[in-house]
Amino acid sequence: MENVIKKEVFKGFVVAIVAAAFSFYIFLEHFSIYTLEESIMIARSGQLFGKLLALSALPNVIVFFIFLKKNQDYRARGVLLALFLFALTIAFLQYV
Repeated sequence: MENVIKKEVFKGFVVAIVAAAFSFYIFLEHFSIYTLEESIMIARSGQLFGKLLALSALPNVIVFFIFLKKNQDYRARGVLLALFLFALTIAFLQYV
């Protein structure tokens, strides 16, 4: 039973990471006049990478509530775990 719980949490974590990566890509492609590589370089040099990462994590809130609505609580826990990882990464990028 414990193994099944770990798999469900991992599935939620992976879905959250994929959703964030997809929204990061869509955000840079849709709102930037530069290519993807140029946009990432500009974001790194201007210390905007943390802010872009925060914007890309927003769709995970929607994913979280979808999992809760479907009574998939362990997958929702995986999404929360990914959100905490994003928050730690953003804090690291802002202060270092």
